[in-house]
Amino acid sequence: MSDTRRRVKVYTLNEDRQWDDRGTGHVSSTYVEELKGMSLLVRAESDGSLLLESKINPNTAYQKQQDTLIVWSEAENYDLALSFQEKAGCDEIWEKICQVQGKDPSVEVTQDLIDESEEERFEEMPETSHLIDLPTCELNKLEEIADLVTSVLSSPIRREKLALALENEGYIKKLLQLFQACENLENTEGLHHLYEIIRGILFLNKATLFEVMFSDECIMDVVGCLEYDPALAQPKRHREFLTKTAKFKEVIPITDSELRQKIHQTYRVQYIQDIILPTPSVFEENFLSTLTSFIFFNKVEIVSMLQEDEKFLSEVFAQLTDEATDDDKRRELVNFFKEFCAFSQTLQPQNRDAFFKTLAKLGILPALEIVMGMDDLQVRSAATDIFSYLVEFSPSMVREFVMQEAQQSDDDILLINVVIEQMICDTDPELGGAVQLMGLLRTLIDPENMLATTNKTEKSEFLNFFYNHCMHVLTAPLLTNTSEDKCEKDFFLKHYRYSWSFVCTPSHSHSHSTPSSSISQDNIVGSNKNNTICPDNYQTAQLLALILELLTFCVEHHTYHIKNYIMNKDLLRRVLVLMNSKHTFLALCALRFMRRIIGLKDEFYNRYITKGNLFEPVINALLDNGTRYNLLNSAVIELFEFIRVEDIKSLTAHIVENFYKALESIEYVQTFKGLKTKYEQEKDRQNQKLNSNRFRRDAKALEEDEEMWFNEDEEEEGKVVVAPVEKSKPEDDFPDNYEKFMETKKAKESEDKENLPKRTSPGGFKFTFSHSASAANGTNSKSVVAQTPPATSNGSSSKTTNLATSVTATKDCGRPRQEDRLSPGVQDHSGQQGETPSLQKVLKY
Repeated sequence: MSDTRRRVKVYTLNEDRQWDDRGTGHVSSTYVEELKGMSLLVRAESDGSLLLESKINPNTAYQKQQDTLIVWSEAENYDLALSFQEKAGCDEIWEKICQVQGKDPSVEVTQDLIDESEEERFEEMPETSHLIDLPTCELNKLEEIADLVTSVLSSPIRREKLALALENEGYIKKLLQLFQACENLENTEGLHHLYEIIRGILFLNKATLFEVMFSDECIMDVVGCLEYDPALAQPKRHREFLTKTAKFKEVIPITDSELRQKIHQTYRVQYIQDIILPTPSVFEENFLSTLTSFIFFNKVEIVSMLQEDEKFLSEVFAQLTDEATDDDKRRELVNFFKEFCAFSQTLQPQNRDAFFKTLAKLGILPALEIVMGMDDLQVRSAATDIFSYLVEFSPSMVREFVMQEAQQSDDDILLINVVIEQMICDTDPELGGAVQLMGLLRTLIDPENMLATTNKTEKSEFLNFFYNHCMHVLTAPLLTNTSEDKCEKDFFLKHYRYSWSFVCTPSHSHSHSTPSSSISQDNIVGSNKNNTICPDNYQTAQLLALILELLTFCVEHHTYHIKNYIMNKDLLRRVLVLMNSKHTFLALCALRFMRRIIGLKDEFYNRYITKGNLFEPVINALLDNGTRYNLLNSAVIELFEFIRVEDIKSLTAHIVENFYKALESIEYVQTFKGLKTKYEQEKDRQNQKLNSNRFRRDAKALEEDEEMWFNEDEEEEGKVVVAPVEKSKPEDDFPDNYEKFMETKKAKESEDKENLPKRTSPGGFKFTFSHSASAANGTNSKSVVAQTPPATSNGSSSKTTNLATSVTATKDCGRPRQEDRLSPGVQDHSGQQGETPSLQKVLKY
């Protein structure tokens, strides 16, 4: 029983004048040697740790509020409060405090902190003058009363004395009777005095006075007094608003009269603080701290009382999910839950956890699934706010629900897909709701707040679910607005322009050296006047930007899942279509998406980019931007600068080999020249390595080759052979063979370069690559050299004749070496098949 009586919550007042919960524990008063005095100790009920150790200072002012609160200040701007579970425990500790300070426990406040001069004046006062003598409460004394109340606000001790006098004499109720008389007599001067009096009493900051003023009997007259501000030409109509305009709606009848009264009181007091009272000055900030506390603890009490009434909440949920409930009723129910969740933020963490678990148990998430799909904008907005409270409280709880739901429902009606669809269908031109929902989705898919246990990993399970059931809904607007059917014609000229400039380079085959005559020179040079922007709707562009922001987040945090999705859907190519948008912010979002991918320095992504020629729309955007020095220009340059600094070799080679002609004129930065330098340095290193390997043969391996050569059967004599080269002169035949090999290599490169983007129809374009799909998968594609024609009848051969088919006179022996024999794949002169030999095999000696 003693544990329950001494159970308290510890609060501290923060800089925003809001009470922060420091924990729940049990309070005791005992002598502490280190502090050399009686002290208040609070130990946490969870682990016994010390939550509070505060010496009962004889000069500290302690206040007792609402029978279960003790509030005091330990230092400047550091206020503390103990909220007792039971009144008996509060009275017991209050007696201990009053005993230490030598005060009567019947007082509601022990004393105030006063400065030295005030203390001296107080000591000089006669002992009998403890209270201020109040003028008689009459109409002709209102000015005197107003002057008295205003004068004491600057003195803490005089404020306390006035508060005690007002409380003991029942003065406030007498003043409110005078207000009614003044209003009936239309005594404007008296009403102005009453405004100053009531405002001053509020600034006394005493909970005992608030309890009188905010009672059902008095509160509307208090509001009436505050209507007659002397600074206003006409009085405000606050009472009319509270009684006629503001309607109290009971979605479910509240049978507890105390709860109903507490709700009315809290609303009206909040209205007084937020609407009626003027914004306090710097010197008045602390005058209303007790009023803030009064509202705070009222809200805590309301939530606790509602939560304990399980019958009430069950009925609310039953009506919310009932299909027979009309729209107006459902709207009221949703708004009730929204306010209920807002009030719950005042609860301490343990109680807040219990509150949301109760809502989850009663079925708040399935209910939200229903109301978020309604047409009523107000209902959807309120449902979104409730959903945000739930996600903020426990993302894991929401994730667990949607994964369980997926086993029983279709993808279209999953809660998370309903949220995505609400984001996509937001009718607000500024997409305020969509931005809020995007933030909630980001929280749900953030691996940082996903739990990992010994039995299961929430991260892998939820991400598998999300990419299988939800990602297609999220990316649908993006894929729809970048489909080839819609935009292919619009983007043809832009893509074709730079493809044409590379096809025309001298090293390419002449059969593809000129573009179609139907393409005007204006379009090729860089005019974009004929390019239709896709999309051109500002709201759509904003939505796509939000989706891209979420996808970029996925690239950074979902390495495996998003990589598979990008590869399978060719997503980056679709995203880069938006580089042509007239909305620069959208083009930047697309570029940021690519930049995050490249920033991972993942060779899978790099191969995907190079094989898809996905730098082309980025370079188009850079060149279309011209000489404008803007954010788009800087972002594109930064992308290529990153590739140069990080020395990403595969991307560097691709850019230089395919786009350097178009970029070499950009000299205001050294990025592209630097890429060319990196490319050439890497090429030199590869050549040196190749040459080193070519002339560095292991002696033992050479002897084994020669032994295999001399052991071949004699029946091979008379066939096409390659003459052996003397060991002492390995370089004699090399120049001639190498020259022939380089001619073959050039012919192959010429064929590869023919496979640049070609126009396939008047309205489209197509990229073709030298590497087929099979080559990309590791299988051998047909070699260009394999198509070489055989030698002519007079013994001559074409320039691209395979070196393996050349005939050379033998000096020492008529046997060809094993490595120079023809293998299946290439025809020799006799019609036999042979394999195209590698460079190392051709140049063996």
